[in-house]
Amino acid sequence: MVETSNWRDKLGKTCIPQRYVLAIMGLFAIINAYTMRVSLSVAIVFMAGSSSSSETDPNSCPIPPNNGEENVEGEFDWDTETVGLILSSFFWGYIITHLPGGILSEKWGGKYLLSVGILSTAIFTLVSPVAARYGGPGWFIAVRVLMGLGEGTTFPALNTLLAQWIPVEERGFWGTMVFAGTQIGTVIGTALSGVLIEAFGWESVFYFFGSCAIVWFIIFTLICYSKPDEHPYITEKEKKFLHEKLDDTVNKDLPPIPWKSIFTSVPLWGLVAAQVGHDWGFYTLVTDLPLYMSDVLHYSIGKNGLVSSIPYLVMWIVSLTSGLLADWLLKKKYLSITNVRKIFTSIASFFPAVGLIAASYAGCDEIAVISLFTVFVGLMGTFYPGMKVNALDLSPNYAGVLMAIVNGIGSLTGIITPYLVGVITVDKTRLQWRTVFWIVFGVMNATNLIYVFTASGEVQPWNWGENGKSIKEEDHDKNEQKKNDEEKASQ
Repeated sequence: MVETSNWRDKLGKTCIPQRYVLAIMGLFAIINAYTMRVSLSVAIVFMAGSSSSSETDPNSCPIPPNNGEENVEGEFDWDTETVGLILSSFFWGYIITHLPGGILSEKWGGKYLLSVGILSTAIFTLVSPVAARYGGPGWFIAVRVLMGLGEGTTFPALNTLLAQWIPVEERGFWGTMVFAGTQIGTVIGTALSGVLIEAFGWESVFYFFGSCAIVWFIIFTLICYSKPDEHPYITEKEKKFLHEKLDDTVNKDLPPIPWKSIFTSVPLWGLVAAQVGHDWGFYTLVTDLPLYMSDVLHYSIGKNGLVSSIPYLVMWIVSLTSGLLADWLLKKKYLSITNVRKIFTSIASFFPAVGLIAASYAGCDEIAVISLFTVFVGLMGTFYPGMKVNALDLSPNYAGVLMAIVNGIGSLTGIITPYLVGVITVDKTRLQWRTVFWIVFGVMNATNLIYVFTASGEVQPWNWGENGKSIKEEDHDKNEQKKNDEEKASQ
């Protein structure tokens, strides 16, 4: 016991601040969450099979020479509508636990809501092959729903943790670093899935990524805590720094959640609109880009996974660099928080939407299609220092609840888009896929306009409760009186 305490004490006293340790572990939380979520998008091409659309589409791209397989014989007899239902079923459970996760993380802290949610997702990931093979699509869908239930607490819990640990001037980079785990997880999940499937079969992706998440769970529960004051190994210097930076916006004893003010907040609904637009485009790509590569460009499984991951790798790089740029713009006071959020969100909406349309008209020019996907979809990374951290701006005290509302409503698109793609692309033709991308274009740009006219980067009065202004003023008066008393006593 003494040796364990010494080891953990040394870990806490290292030169790495504990807020950065938490942010890095939060990054790995999302990476694990997304590898478990998106690996099915590649695996299902092999599970359900794929076939050439040349008989129904006169404009079909030719089968590449030495492709190795024109048609992939799937183990399961699933049509495109069934595949769409399976891909969307994760989100049926995902949206349910968002709001409870946000409320409970505010009450109990984000640590255990996050860790237990990832653990349960990992367990159901591990049993997925058994459910698919022996229970059929019904049982497989049920397991995917249960995975979603577990993972639904991830973003609300992480938002609560970040609000308690990361000062506003560091949120652009560290908030982006954490949330950019979606891209890293998508890159790893899509690229590695193709390699694993070719080497060991489709079942291997579920066993591998589920096991990795369990390892994360063990490490996270040992070294991370919900709040700085609860951390037994944080330095006094860092604790003092966090108190100075966060005590003015984060209250320890809050009144009941101001539901009326939250649900009548115009900036919040602007945030919801932006999330819906982003998720509509992002989930269309995450769940269906491998199917597009298979249906239209006729990629083999291994090549499909690697090529489908490239846009997300660029998106990750853009996320981090734009996060640093956003922090720099704020520190130099070149732009207000509100304008930074609006500009970066607009870039992440307009250019990716244009890129999808351009790619759909690029014909069968493989280099042109991949380049357009990569460059323009990569610009979606500016979304993270844009609206993704905006909930922290509006209300640090209720960041978990806001994330639950915003991300939960946005996740409805994860139910709609895969099923819609399955219905529209029933013949797997290039023209049908072009229709999908035009819908994405319309949704992303319309929702961004709503965000531009309604967004705010300022802390809202209800951050301190339904009667937030008066409560905040009372707290300020008490703090000023305390300072005056201390000064008199010292004299």
